[in-house]
Amino acid sequence: MPAMTEPKLIAGNANRPLATAIARRMSMHRGMNVGLVDARVERFNDQEIFVEVYDNVRGEDMYIIQPTSNPANDNLMELLIMTDALRRSSANRITAVIPYFGYARQDRRAKARTPISAKLVANLLTQAGVDRVLTLDLHATQIQGFFDIPVDNLYAAPIFSLDIMHNFKGRMDELMIVSPDVGGVARAREIAARIDAPMAIVDKRREKAGEIAEMTVIGDVAGKTCIIVDDICDTAGTLVKAAQLLADHGATEVHAYITHGVLSGPAVERIEKSVMKSLVVTDSISQPEPVKNARNIRIVPTAPLFAQAIMSTWNGTSVSSLFELETLLPIYEGMYSAA
Repeated sequence: MPAMTEPKLIAGNANRPLATAIARRMSMHRGMNVGLVDARVERFNDQEIFVEVYDNVRGEDMYIIQPTSNPANDNLMELLIMTDALRRSSANRITAVIPYFGYARQDRRAKARTPISAKLVANLLTQAGVDRVLTLDLHATQIQGFFDIPVDNLYAAPIFSLDIMHNFKGRMDELMIVSPDVGGVARAREIAARIDAPMAIVDKRREKAGEIAEMTVIGDVAGKTCIIVDDICDTAGTLVKAAQLLADHGATEVHAYITHGVLSGPAVERIEKSVMKSLVVTDSISQPEPVKNARNIRIVPTAPLFAQAIMSTWNGTSVSSLFELETLLPIYEGMYSAA
């Protein structure tokens, strides 16, 4: 049975523009104003986090919009403390909407005496009182199994497919989807299948951790417009090297579609100086002005996707239908009507 109360949104400080955009999209769906719950998330002088919710949330279906991006620890603590505040205020159900799930890269013990931090974060969220998680492109899909509560993992692949078909219209036969490593083959294959394009792989060999000894291309990219697909771009070192390698192997153009633009350190400078004609990221992470002003970086919105997913969660309809272009195209009609 659908919930009787309206869904209510609350946001921390990690990505308020995205939270506001989601509320605006939900207002369009509901035909009524959906705003963010009035609250303050502040710091004491010693940087302890303080949360106070001003609106009554008793019995409400609450959605906390808070990616755990940089600063990851602060944003994670904000999420946990907001959850505790809502639980102690008798919210009926608490869904953590985490557009970027931090610590996801630590999903297994690759070496002795190392943590599985993704599992620790899952435990923290559950113990704090989160009833459900809604996220986007988990670095490793098995992280869903770290939770004993429902987890809806949305995908950027349908949005990227729409964007590619829109921006490369008339050139689709020139495209080649490229995975930047063997581990990302499934992600690249998903987009390649959606747009009916061939696929190549950049194979990396490491002599020791953090240092790439050799990179080779598996597949013929000569004369192709290559599109690198990945979930996270941090310092962009590997991405830029992969783009240069593809160009050296005869690719006419190199573009990249990355879900989460972490873009730390020298990333923006490297991307602007690289052979890549464009890097497309989502707004799962709030980007600073240098990223927004970069000549070859473009940001695509996820608010329509999250707004519809929240509505589907609230009224008990299918979330997985958002993985299909037929469902997603009407949601993004203003952007991709000519796709």
